[in-house]
Amino acid sequence: MATITVDDREIKVKDGALLIEELLANGIEIPHFCYHPALGKDGNCRMCMVEIEGKKRPQIACDTPVVDGMIIRTKGEGIQRVKRQILEMELVNHPVDCPVCDQAGECSLQNYYMDVGLYESRLGTPKTHGKKRVDIGANVVLDQERCVLCTRCVRFTKDITKTKELGVLNRTDHSVIATFPGRPLSNPYAMNVVDLCPVGALTSKDFRFHKRVWFLEPDEAICNGCSKGCSLNVDHHKAKYESDCIFRYRPRFNDKVNGYFICDTGRLSYKQENLNRDSFAQIRGKESEYEYASGKLLRLLKRHNEKLLFLLSPSLSLEEMMQVKKLATNYNASLSGYDISEYDVNFGDDYLKCNDLSTNRRGFNLLDIDETKEYLEKSSEDIELVVLIGRDDIETVKNYTNIEVKVVINASMPRNGEIYDLYLPMQTHMSREGSFINIDGFLQFSKTSVEYVLETQNLSQIVSTIIGDNISTCEDIWNESLENVVDGITLEDIKKESIKMSSS
Repeated sequence: MATITVDDREIKVKDGALLIEELLANGIEIPHFCYHPALGKDGNCRMCMVEIEGKKRPQIACDTPVVDGMIIRTKGEGIQRVKRQILEMELVNHPVDCPVCDQAGECSLQNYYMDVGLYESRLGTPKTHGKKRVDIGANVVLDQERCVLCTRCVRFTKDITKTKELGVLNRTDHSVIATFPGRPLSNPYAMNVVDLCPVGALTSKDFRFHKRVWFLEPDEAICNGCSKGCSLNVDHHKAKYESDCIFRYRPRFNDKVNGYFICDTGRLSYKQENLNRDSFAQIRGKESEYEYASGKLLRLLKRHNEKLLFLLSPSLSLEEMMQVKKLATNYNASLSGYDISEYDVNFGDDYLKCNDLSTNRRGFNLLDIDETKEYLEKSSEDIELVVLIGRDDIETVKNYTNIEVKVVINASMPRNGEIYDLYLPMQTHMSREGSFINIDGFLQFSKTSVEYVLETQNLSQIVSTIIGDNISTCEDIWNESLENVVDGITLEDIKKESIKMSSS
C-alpha cells in the first residue's frame, strides 16, 4: 500500500496501481471518457488531467502509476482551466442536441458540460459533420457527430470479443468510428458497446426513443437466460393506467460472475418476460378466475394423493424448489427434475454463454432432487396425475411416462391450453425474488419485483396456500429450512454479494 494526498485528503491506495482507479475507488470524481475498468487505459481523451506536485504540467490519471507520497490536486483554478479547454475541444464539432438525444440523462459529456458551463460556442467556422442514424448491425445505431472518439467500442471488439468489426477511419477532425466494409457488427455481445459509449454516439435500436431514462426504475436481478446467471439491472416503468413494463436489461457489475458485460440474447430476453406477464388461469382451455383455478388444483391434488408426480423446472429458485419438495412430502408425491429441453449445444461459448439454459440446476443437487431419466421412468409406474411446475415440455412426459399431463403451473401460457385440465399461472422471474446457484457454484439473490397487474401469485405463495402454513417469503423459507443446507450462509449475505458454495 501507498499513502497519497488528494486535495488535502490523505488516503491509502495500492502502490503501483493506476491513479484513476484508486481515485475512483475512493469516491473521488475524475472526468473521463476513454478509460474503462474492463478495457484499461488508452490516454486519448485527456479528460482525467490532475496536478501532481513536482510535475511541470498536468498529468493524465489513467496512465500515471501511484507512487508513495504523491500530492495531487483535482480541483483548483489551474486544473479546471485545463479541463475546460479539453472539454471545449470535445464540443467543437459536437451537435449538442441533448433534448432529442436518446442518451440524455445517462451521458457523461452532458454531465461534464453542465458542470463546466460552456453554454456559448466560440467556433467561428461551420462544424464538421458526420453520418447520422447509421445501422451498423446487431441492433446498434451510430451517430458519428456525437462521437468523442474514446475508442471504447473499438477496444471492446478488439480485446473482448476478438471480432474487430469497429475501427477509427480518416484523420484529424474527420476521424470517425465505423465498421469495416462488408463487416457489420455481428458478435453475440455486440450491444455492450451501447453501455460502453459515454455519449449518445452508439444507441440501442431496441430501446431507442422508447422511454426517457429518468422515468425508469432500476431493479437488481439475475438473468434467467442460461446457467451463468449474469447480474442485471432491470429498468421498468409503470405509467398511469398502464401495466408495469420492462424496457431494457443492462449488465450490472459482478466481478465474480460476468464482470461488466452480458450477452445480447440475455439482454433482449426482457421481451418474453413482458409477454409472460399477461398469462391468465385456464380450465380445459377456457379462462377462469384465479381463485377458482387454485381451488381446483387443491382438489386435484387431494383426489390423487400418493399417486402424484411433480416435474420441476431447473430454473426455479431455491426457495421455490424447497417449497415444492415440502408439498411433495405432504402428498407422498414423486419429485423429478429431469429436463432435457433446457439444453442447447449450439448456444454456449467460452465466455458468458452456457449450453445449459436453466438458471438453477445446481439447486437440484443441493436439495437432493433427482434429475435422472431412470428415476423419472421408475417413479411414473403407479402415477395418476403429472403436474408440471415452472415448465411446459409435455414431450418429456410423453417420451418417458404413459401418463397425460393434466396440470401445468408456469409463468408462460401453454401453447395449447385445451389439452390440460388446469393451467395456473405463476409470477414471472422478474416479478418474484429468489436465490440461485450458477454453473460456477456462486449463490446469488435476484431482488427484482416488477409489479404484477393480474391476480397472480408466485410459486411459493401457491404452495403455501395449498399446504396452509403461511410460509411464502424468501425470509420465511430460509429461516425454516434453507440455512441448514447452504453452509450457514444467510439470506442477508447473498443479498450483498455472490458467494461461492464450498461444495461447488
